[in-house]
Amino acid sequence: MQVRLTAGAGQRLAAALGLAVVVMAGTLALSSCGGTKSNAATVQDCGSSKTAANVPVEVKIYRGTVSCAAAMSVEKAYATAIREGDAPGAGGAGPVTVSGWKCQAFPTPQLLKTGDTSKCVKKSTEIVEILKTPS
Repeated sequence: MQVRLTAGAGQRLAAALGLAVVVMAGTLALSSCGGTKSNAATVQDCGSSKTAANVPVEVKIYRGTVSCAAAMSVEKAYATAIREGDAPGAGGAGPVTVSGWKCQAFPTPQLLKTGDTSKCVKKSTEIVEILKTPS
């Protein structure tokens, strides 16, 4: 079976397809406006580390500007503070200040929901440790 287009039908089809493309492009453009930026676009992955309990985690910079070397150093200093009993709270959850950063573990319900184990904040910069998923 063959479909034949009349002289004007091809032009109408091309116009309809063109309109569909414009509508889709406009929808995509509008969906990226007005909201907060996606974390995926702003998160910087700094590599692997371990918590004070020797649990593998990924260290990520969620907000702000800090080098990965500094972020890893802060997270390692936080784990050391917990191991040495310098962090207050149940199980040494903190908060504790290391190198000018305020670090604290997330409560267990939040950890189970998000995978985030702890966060260190200095001004508007935020470093987060996230449970490593098995590969």
